[in-house]
Amino acid sequence: MVSKTFALASALALVGCAAGPGLGAFEATLAAQDSATAALGQWCATQGLANPAVIRALPVFGESIAPPDDLATLLRLAPGETPGYRHVRLTCGDKVLSEARNWYVPSRLTPDMNATLATTDTPFGKTVAALGFRRERIASQRGRLPGCPEGTILSHRALLRLPDGRPLSALVECYTAANLGN
Repeated sequence: MVSKTFALASALALVGCAAGPGLGAFEATLAAQDSATAALGQWCATQGLANPAVIRALPVFGESIAPPDDLATLLRLAPGETPGYRHVRLTCGDKVLSEARNWYVPSRLTPDMNATLATTDTPFGKTVAALGFRRERIASQRGRLPGCPEGTILSHRALLRLPDGRPLSALVECYTAANLGN
């Protein structure tokens, strides 16, 4: 709880920064949640970006990106274990709020969760919420991290961990100006 409280306080301190209060408030909303999906849903609702404020994960196909060099270590993959990969655009209404690349360990999910990820537009965070994961931010940057598209206003690299500490997913999240009403 201390780290979440610190993260929220740090993010709230950014509200008065030169980038504007909208971005600071958005960062605070993200910092207050373990699930980016839940944070985006809350943000979409409070900012009136869409009604209803439902987050969908639209798959992006045909784009290939190399996984992070440290992926096997981050996810503690067993020899021969292959990570799953999902590249999506998270939308609320007709607005794309983020583009996310997610490498995850299928064997740490239930068969139903794997099927949902493979066949629906349900976001990863919502699909695996029952696992009680917690979010560990590895990097955060205003602007683009490697792998993020042009126009990214905020980038995160994060790890989702199961309650026993095992890594579940490694993410690169690229948030768009649509979050600020642009």
